Amino acid sequence: MTTDNNQWTPPFPTQLRAVVSPVLAAVAQPRPGTAVAMSAAGVTLFALVGAGAPNHNTLTVPITWRALPAMPDPLSQTVVIAAVVLSCLGTLGMLGARRRGWSPDSRLLFRSGALAVLVVANLTPVGSSDTASYAAYGRIAALGGDPYLTSPAELGGPYARLVALAWHDTPSVYGPVATWWQTAAAFLGGERPWLTIWVLMLANALVFLATGLLLMRTADDPVRAGLLWVANPLLIGVLVAGGHLDTLVAALAVAAILVARRTPRLRNDLLMGGLVGLACCVKISAALLGVALAWPLLRAGAWRRVARQATAAVLTVALLYSVYGLHALDPLSAASRMISSPSLWTVFDRLGSALLGPDATATAIRLLWPALMLALAWVLHRRTPTGSPPAVAVPFVLAFAWVLTAPWSMPWYAALAWAPAALCPQGRLTRYLVVTTAALALVHNSGGHGWTA
Repeated sequence: MTTDNNQWTPPFPTQLRAVVSPVLAAVAQPRPGTAVAMSAAGVTLFALVGAGAPNHNTLTVPITWRALPAMPDPLSQTVVIAAVVLSCLGTLGMLGARRRGWSPDSRLLFRSGALAVLVVANLTPVGSSDTASYAAYGRIAALGGDPYLTSPAELGGPYARLVALAWHDTPSVYGPVATWWQTAAAFLGGERPWLTIWVLMLANALVFLATGLLLMRTADDPVRAGLLWVANPLLIGVLVAGGHLDTLVAALAVAAILVARRTPRLRNDLLMGGLVGLACCVKISAALLGVALAWPLLRAGAWRRVARQATAAVLTVALLYSVYGLHALDPLSAASRMISSPSLWTVFDRLGSALLGPDATATAIRLLWPALMLALAWVLHRRTPTGSPPAVAVPFVLAFAWVLTAPWSMPWYAALAWAPAALCPQGRLTRYLVVTTAALALVHNSGGHGWTA
């Protein structure tokens, strides 16, 4: 079809626009009901994959009971991708609806999230084999062994058979608090690894819900806090369905941030430092939290408060690690050289290894990525909403920058950024965090199969 000025126009433009425009609007700014439906669908799909274990996206055997026939691997991969995409769109849609004035009942929001959490916590872990490693380390400790010297391969038996091959020969890289957490579950599970992992899943779910309740009770906007944590389908799929220890780190981070916002007192500084130390004794990456909470105080010249907090944190870490000895830190050295794929650092590593050699390249990466993280954190901090308390904004941007720049980054690591994000005012960075978590979840969701280390 042509016009008088000889410019081509598509056929039926008015009718086509009438059909396409509502669809685009529904995706860009979905109604609250549509966003909730997408979120519910995302969680349901995560649950279906867990109920259909074993498959490519779960552990090699069902951990609790087989609710459905085993899902074929190609189907499970497709379902997980759909679950991540729907959860991402649902989360973005609910947050957008909240910005436009949607105000669901906060109690109903918590109950709905709690129901979803309890459902996925009672199924086989999805997206990672980390829970199998947790169970193996706990079993080693429960039998009187040292998980920082003994690998799952040396343990052998039914526990070791569940651990991903990439981690068979790796002693624990987690802190003593994590080891005691794992040991308690292994004492209950005994010779039944499925029971140990089930206990870990349930305990993780309870911590997740307790963190959500704390966030909703202390945030200026309880509804937004609920949407970002307890009713967040993306976090339910990544943290709860995956059963990751990062939930416990996030819980301790929230507690430390809330203490940091109290009136400056000696006991508050010591308590906050102790909480940071406990978090570091779950995963050493929680040291970022201590740096983030200290930074605003250093800028304000509150050196004495920083010294008290740092002393409490270091003493806590030293005391708890002394139960095992300095060798408990050895596995962390090997883990620090790991690079996840796909990653920009993978390209740098390959090119650098060819030009400079592996050792020089590894050293360069260890020096470059922290500098890049700090630079990105500074850029992100300039874009945080006005009025964000420093004790909330700095931990958020530093954790987010870490997730974006670290050579080894997994979607569940974002929990350390999600927790303070729930206490921040509305801002665009939250949407970027949603997309980043979803993107990482799309490439790291194999249940321990086919990982590139």
